[in-house]
Amino acid sequence: MSWGLHQFGKTYDAWPKGPDGEPEEPAFLVSCSPLDMAADMTRSMLEAYGIPSVERYPGDGAFGKVVIGMSGSGVDIYVPKSALADAQELLKGEPEHDELQEGV
Repeated sequence: MSWGLHQFGKTYDAWPKGPDGEPEEPAFLVSCSPLDMAADMTRSMLEAYGIPSVERYPGDGAFGKVVIGMSGSGVDIYVPKSALADAQELLKGEPEHDELQEGV
C-alpha cells in the first residue's frame, strides 16, 4: 500500500526507505478534529523538525474533503514508523532539558 505517498513528491522523497527501496511503513500518530486547524499545525510542526507525515481521512472523510473542503470525520496523521517516538515527544510540547526553562 502506498498510502498516497506517490502523490506527494516532496513527502515521498523525504519519507525513509527500507533496504529494498520501498517506503517505510506509516505509523498512526494522532487523530485531529475537522473543526480546527490542528492537523495543519501538527503537520507544519512535524515538517519543521524534518518528520514527514501523511493524512488519511477515516470513513467517508475524503469525499467530504473534496466536496465541502473539510472532512466531517476528522483527519488521522501518520508518520514513518522510525520517527513515531520523536513525533510523539514533539506533540507533548515539553522541553527535554531543564536548562531550556531557565529564565522563563
